Amino acid sequence: MITYARAFFSDWMQIKNDILSGLTVALALVPEAVAFAFVAGVHPLVGIHAAILIGLFAAILGGRPGMISGATGALAVVMVSLVAQHGAEYLFAAVVLMGMIQIAAGALQLGKFARFIPHPVMLGFVNGLAIVIFLSQLNMFKTGESWMTGTPLALMVGFVVLTMAVIFLLPKLTKAVPSSLVAIGLTTALVAWLGLETSTVKDFIINMGGEGFAGTLPIWHIPLVPLTLETLQIILPYSLILAAIGLIESLMTLTLIDELTETHGNTNRECFGQGIANVVTGFFSGMGGCAMIGQSMININSGGRGRLSGIAAALFLLAFLLFAAPLIEMIPLAALVGVMFVVVFKTFAWGSLRVIGRVPRADIFVIVLVTVVTVLTDLAIAVACGVIVSALVFAWQKAQLIDVKVNEEDGKKYYAVEGPLFFASTTSFARFFDAKHDPAEIIVDFKDSRVVDHSALEAIQTLASKYRRNDKKITLRHLSTDCRHLLANAGDIVEVAIDDPEYTVTQH
Repeated sequence: MITYARAFFSDWMQIKNDILSGLTVALALVPEAVAFAFVAGVHPLVGIHAAILIGLFAAILGGRPGMISGATGALAVVMVSLVAQHGAEYLFAAVVLMGMIQIAAGALQLGKFARFIPHPVMLGFVNGLAIVIFLSQLNMFKTGESWMTGTPLALMVGFVVLTMAVIFLLPKLTKAVPSSLVAIGLTTALVAWLGLETSTVKDFIINMGGEGFAGTLPIWHIPLVPLTLETLQIILPYSLILAAIGLIESLMTLTLIDELTETHGNTNRECFGQGIANVVTGFFSGMGGCAMIGQSMININSGGRGRLSGIAAALFLLAFLLFAAPLIEMIPLAALVGVMFVVVFKTFAWGSLRVIGRVPRADIFVIVLVTVVTVLTDLAIAVACGVIVSALVFAWQKAQLIDVKVNEEDGKKYYAVEGPLFFASTTSFARFFDAKHDPAEIIVDFKDSRVVDHSALEAIQTLASKYRRNDKKITLRHLSTDCRHLLANAGDIVEVAIDDPEYTVTQH
């Protein structure tokens, strides 16, 4: 009975935490969704509707409980040229196609490739995003095109500091409610009670060209574009880029939350969930989206762990849109900036600074590279650069392991190959042999080596051909079965040994 009561209490506490953290996330989503809509060049409601629908469907169908999805800046910067050249209707069509591509990625189980992203790339990713989030919040310290000065700046900074102080200190007293939610409520109440003039959510929306926060339910809408090959040619490049960026950002965020919560999400299901969410959003005049690391961190830090937190965030945002617009509009921007600054502090991998001098310089270079490219361009390019550089470094390091021990006995010369033979080590491998000056019979033993790829097979075949042209016999020992089959041109110079390995090159 006691065990049952404890389990019930634990479940109830998690439900409460998910709902309250969802409320906190919803408050932070408001200015973000509006800002990203304006970046993409569409109406603010397009961003709000995307945040609601992407957040709801990704939370229900995605592979990572506790992760928050919505409209994001990484996608908005890609969308802006499509909207400028062809209009919002083509954007909606591109978002639908984007979702279909992501569904296909899930069906093909491409999400598993997320595990090939090296840890230094992950560190650069979170550091870069932390910097991007920080820089994006600096715009809140502007009035129009000018930076705040005097009393407005002092009030803004003061309430940002107050918000951050509450978030950091309240958990030391109680964890009954999310500290971020308390901080937002306290700051809003204090500004209203004192009657202070400071920038609010309503001011932000008006400054961005909107007319207020209140809106309507998302409505089913088939994109008004011609169903022609020309339309497909216009939207397909954008859809492919959007799908790739959306999946990379979502899967990287999923991996980060896995590490923070010591649980495991389902990458293929996340691809599928993001795809369904974007298809639905495109048919409801939304701008599409993906996982949001900032809001996901707010959710995790506020105690949100289950799918209910993401569902609650979407439903609270919908409720704000329909019923609580005046209350949301009066929230000081300083409170939301303070929340995001805490996210920046907790997102940045401070441990990556301490590893300098303790890990290989190549890893440090990858961390810095991904961080800088993330800030200067976008996440997809940064991750691609990081993975490519990491792969090249790995190949170079493995190529240094190739070695050949030489021994002569009874008029024969023995070559014992050690280390992996693949595209990066074939040149070093070839330099160990001297077909012109070697004796008439040569034995090359691959017992302590591993033939990895087609380049290695070509290197072995080239070596055998050189000795044949010099009328010398070369015996290749301990090659796998598929190696012997592929070395057809070597003829009878390949010795078949009963203890040859059974691995296949195509497995690597």
